[in-house]
Amino acid sequence: MSSTPKLLSGLLYSGGKLVRPDRRPADELRPVEIVPNFITSAEGSALIRLGETQVICTATVEDGVPPFQKGTGRGWITSEYAMIPRATEDRTPREVTRGRQGGRSMEIQRLIGRSLRAVTDLEALGERTIWIDCDVIRADGGTRTASITGSLVALGLAFQRLAGLKSLRRNPIKDYVAAISVGIVGGETLLDLVYAEDSNADVDMNVVMTGAGRLVEVQATAEGKPYSLADLNKLIEVARPGIEKLLGVQRSILKLELREADGQVGR
Repeated sequence: MSSTPKLLSGLLYSGGKLVRPDRRPADELRPVEIVPNFITSAEGSALIRLGETQVICTATVEDGVPPFQKGTGRGWITSEYAMIPRATEDRTPREVTRGRQGGRSMEIQRLIGRSLRAVTDLEALGERTIWIDCDVIRADGGTRTASITGSLVALGLAFQRLAGLKSLRRNPIKDYVAAISVGIVGGETLLDLVYAEDSNADVDMNVVMTGAGRLVEVQATAEGKPYSLADLNKLIEVARPGIEKLLGVQRSILKLELREADGQVGR
């Protein structure tokens, strides 16, 4: 068989073996960077870069909570997610021009909110609402997982600002949380899929995990034939070291002193 690389369905194969577009090993993350305080007008913000994927995450603090939280003494965290028109190779019209939000955006912003609430003490927040806004400025796979990872930093910075103003008695964050995509592409298990890999995946999975190693959410879908329990477990284990690296980047920025939770202490 010829060893000359050939591009098939947006994927590169050489000698019958899948070659990742950026030549990464199967279990390696793309280069990651989180820039804190990227939007200075927000209480907390971060720009996350994961390879070509880039998302601006902001956290806005508002007094008051939704009606179902009023009188409980508990706060709320909610999210909005959107892509700018040229985040993708072809222009995608803004959802506002179509008169309604798409189902994909609604699903993603609910996932972001759930992920952050899972590691936040809402009683410590008090009756305040934190709005998390995630705006994708470049999309090359993994935008929802990058949004979760970047938003935790924006949230932590917002809480640090509130603490500096003596508006919080204690830090509401109970643990870190980060997320990454994994998948089975061309028979291989890959970490941190780019768009060409994601769009050709036999199995596509998003894993959200805390600093203590506990799962918040696992979204796994078979695009072709069903996958086995062994496949599921392998995908989670491939995701774990990638998430640990992302957690390390978050820790280097926020340096939170976390209370003991589930027998482990966050750093």
